[in-house]
This record gives sequence, structure tokens and C-alpha cells, in this order.
Amino acid sequence: MNLLLLAIAPVTIIILYIYFKDKYEKEPVTILVKTFLLGATVSVTLTFAIGYAATLLFPELNSKDIFHQFLKAFVVVALVEEFSKYLIVRFYSQKNKEFNEPFDGIVYAVMVSMGFAALENVIYTFQYGAGTGLIRAFTAVPAHATFGILMGYFMGKAKFSKNRVQLNLIGLLLATIFHGAYDFFLFINFIPGISIGAFISLIIGIVLSRKAIKKHQDNSVFKL
Repeated sequence: MNLLLLAIAPVTIIILYIYFKDKYEKEPVTILVKTFLLGATVSVTLTFAIGYAATLLFPELNSKDIFHQFLKAFVVVALVEEFSKYLIVRFYSQKNKEFNEPFDGIVYAVMVSMGFAALENVIYTFQYGAGTGLIRAFTAVPAHATFGILMGYFMGKAKFSKNRVQLNLIGLLLATIFHGAYDFFLFINFIPGISIGAFISLIIGIVLSRKAIKKHQDNSVFKL
């Protein structure tokens, strides 16, 4: 039970943080729960299936080669994971009538990301122990949140723009770039000290995420 609490605590904190940042017109809890569960089920299943197929087709991606690790980080992991989340925001959240202001893009994208991160975190924590769960609470889980915020910022704008396709894809691309960079520096940890790049990319992502949240807050149509 302690491991389960450790695994879900950071996810819960981030969800509450985003929920209360949605100051002016909060989303229905039932829809948020559904979005979270879609992230934990559909996104995870799609990611596992595509990722497993990729490792079978391209076994060299597991080699200690910088180019192959680059492809693995940015394409097999980052693009696949973020695309699986993108599909839910695009075809479930954006079509919902409750998605009625740009900030909602951040809310729903984070809920999908936290659903994904919750299941992933439970698996890793139970498999590798409390130490891993504690480390991930300050690294991988916040990283998933930043990817969701950056994607959701543009998908929120897209809902109310004539350039919907372009803005949606920009959100997917930005999340993939930050996700890929974070993973890439961790994957090439056979180069001494290179892992610091992952934390630098995470910090940059957090800074940009805070700016994205504030900008959509300031521009809320429900702000008095």
C-alpha cells in the first residue's frame, strides 16, 4: 500500500495543482476522471503495442549507439507516447462542449498525461522499489505534466482558431521535442555526465509551462 501511495501521490498533486489553476470555469469532475482513465488505458495500450512492435522490427534501437538512441528517444518513445495522448485530447476532449476556453486544453492534456504517468509510475515503483518511486516523483511525473501543458496550450488555442490543424500539430511537436530531449539524455547515460541534459530540458519545460498557464489564465473568457 505504501508503494501505491508513493506512486500516485505526485500524480494527485499535479492534478490538483492544474485543477485549481483553472480559476474561472472549472471542468466537470466526471469528464476529468474519464479523460484520466483514457490516458491510463487507451494511451498506455497504444504506446505499448507500437513500442513493442518497433523493438521487434528494429532491435538495433537497443544498442549503445547515439544515433539509434536518438531515434528511440524521439520517435519510438516520445512521438509514440505523445501521439497516443494527442489522439484522446483531439478526438475526445476537443469535441466536448465543456471544452469552452483555451485553458481547457491544458487541463485535459494534463489529465491524459497524468493517467498515463499514473499507470507507468505504479509499474515502475512496484518493479524497482520505493527509491525509484521517489526519484520519479521529482523527475518523470513532472516531466509528463510539462509535456501535457505544452501540448495542451496549443491545443487549447486550436479549438478556437481557424488554424486548428496547424496549432494542434504544433502542440504535438513541442511535447514530442521536450519528451524526446528528456529521454535522449537519459538513454545515452553511457556518456559520463550527459544525464544533466535531461534535468536542464525538464527545467526549461517547467518554466515554459508556467508561462503557458499564466497566459491562458490572463486571456480567459470567463475572467471578470
